[in-house]
Amino acid sequence: MTWSLHLLVAGLLTLAAVRAVTDDRPHAPAVLAVAAVVGSVYAVGPALPAVRASRRAAAVWLGAVGAVWLVLLALSPEGVWLAFPLYFVQLHLLSRRAGPAAVTVTAAAAIAAFSAHRGTFTAATAIGPALGAAVAVAVVWGYQALYRESEQRRRLIEELTVTRADLADAQRAAGVLEERQRLAREIHDTLAQGLSSIQLLLRAAERALPDRPGPAATYVDQARQAAVDNLAEARRFVVALSPPALDDTTLTDALDRLCATTTDRHRLDVRFRLAGRPRPLPTAQEVALLRVAQSALANTVGHARADRAEVVLSYQEDAVALGVSDDGVGFDPDAVSGPGPQGGGFGLAAMRARMHAVDGTLVVESVPGSGTSLAARLPLTSAPDTARDTDDTDSPHDHDHEAQP
Repeated sequence: MTWSLHLLVAGLLTLAAVRAVTDDRPHAPAVLAVAAVVGSVYAVGPALPAVRASRRAAAVWLGAVGAVWLVLLALSPEGVWLAFPLYFVQLHLLSRRAGPAAVTVTAAAAIAAFSAHRGTFTAATAIGPALGAAVAVAVVWGYQALYRESEQRRRLIEELTVTRADLADAQRAAGVLEERQRLAREIHDTLAQGLSSIQLLLRAAERALPDRPGPAATYVDQARQAAVDNLAEARRFVVALSPPALDDTTLTDALDRLCATTTDRHRLDVRFRLAGRPRPLPTAQEVALLRVAQSALANTVGHARADRAEVVLSYQEDAVALGVSDDGVGFDPDAVSGPGPQGGGFGLAAMRARMHAVDGTLVVESVPGSGTSLAARLPLTSAPDTARDTDDTDSPHDHDHEAQP
């Protein structure tokens, strides 16, 4: 559009000069000279960046163009044709208030000069320049309205793009944080507890050497088995499958084996009791209950100084509950420190997070000197599936494992 406007100005100036020469007008040389000056002054504007950047510079340039155009208009009636492209230039470069004023002045000058050349004023002499001015104002204002709308849409699209990118970053950060928390719980409940168990067993073996090599060898063998189990856990994390403790087995069997293993490896008599009819649960719920039991027994072994502990898995009509209790020294739940590099308080936080992730609850009751009791409960929202009984009766089953000497 800009280049079309420039070509229009050049064509109209050429037409005015040619008409002056071909009609053998008395001021033909002056018309040629002034037309050349108008063209030169007009050509300066597009070459100056200041004209596009500053409205004051644009006003000065338009004033110079208008001044030489008035001279041309006084010499030749064909100069009135230049009013139409000047309308567009004035509306484009000047402000929304100054542009229409300049167009009005230009149209008035064109009408007055054309009437003077004709020697009379008629409606026709006024309609042409006035109609051209109205068309120019309508076109330019319409274009500016479309441009503003386009800019608003462009800014809106940019804002939406930025918002979507921020949302994606927030979701990514939330996903990373959730995955880090999940891995922290998994490592705390499996690898960290297993390594702690290995450490306790090796300390027991160290105390047994060299006077009692037999028990020391037993402790070392148990530590080796714990290392094997935790290596399996680490490999399972890599392939992101279900925990090895639940592979090809039930939650009941996994808890039974956990109690038996804890009894064999530590000086703690752990008994497992099953109440109610077992039923299949979603893998996520079974894993959560198993991890809670592992973490609770690890806390008992490491901190409670208990002689006995009991794990109870209870299948009820509308829920499944897991209880872990011991006769240890107990503690004040309100005084437990938050999670830290040394593991303080992370076990309880991880257990609560696990139960919350599967819509369950966790309650810990303990008083210093009176042992500790932990209760995890999962609501059953669907109808019970086919029971996975290990017995022919519906009565509660008890599986007790006495500690080995």
